[in-house]
Amino acid sequence: MVPRGVNAISTARPAYHPRMCEYCGCRDITLIGRFSDEHVEVINRCGDLSRAVATSDLELVRAAAQRLADLLWPHTQAEEVGLFTELAKDEDFAPTIASLCGEHTSLDAELTAIASGHLEGYPTFEVNLRRHIDHEENGLFPAAAVSITGEGWERIEEATHAFDHAHGIAHEH
Repeated sequence: MVPRGVNAISTARPAYHPRMCEYCGCRDITLIGRFSDEHVEVINRCGDLSRAVATSDLELVRAAAQRLADLLWPHTQAEEVGLFTELAKDEDFAPTIASLCGEHTSLDAELTAIASGHLEGYPTFEVNLRRHIDHEENGLFPAAAVSITGEGWERIEEATHAFDHAHGIAHEH
């Protein structure tokens, strides 16, 4: 049975409702809250890209892909320069961090391919992006909240702040 208001051949997707663990308080940590908010915006831009891909209009696809890339690159780099660098110092986190950084690289390549006309790659890109965000939101961020010391957070904030300044990224002082 098709839900009311949805065409049987519709490509509409349900609204994104991040499954973030609101109970642990990790989003109260300023930087994790920022990254979580950016994840929501990335998913919103992913919806724009999905709609552009559905039109098969390569100009629209390129523009939507660029808007997404303009959010995604600074986000992933800010994660890597601060939070990921600090967590990778711990041998228990190092393999996870290496995997997440690899996913960042793969997602960039997939998005570039879509912008270049490989529209059939979009569904895989979206699944990979959502899975990646889920791993961060429901695994890495809560773990970081309980395992990083005050000095560690200071190093993360300093590195991320320097990155933001170097790349003209708006941030709080």
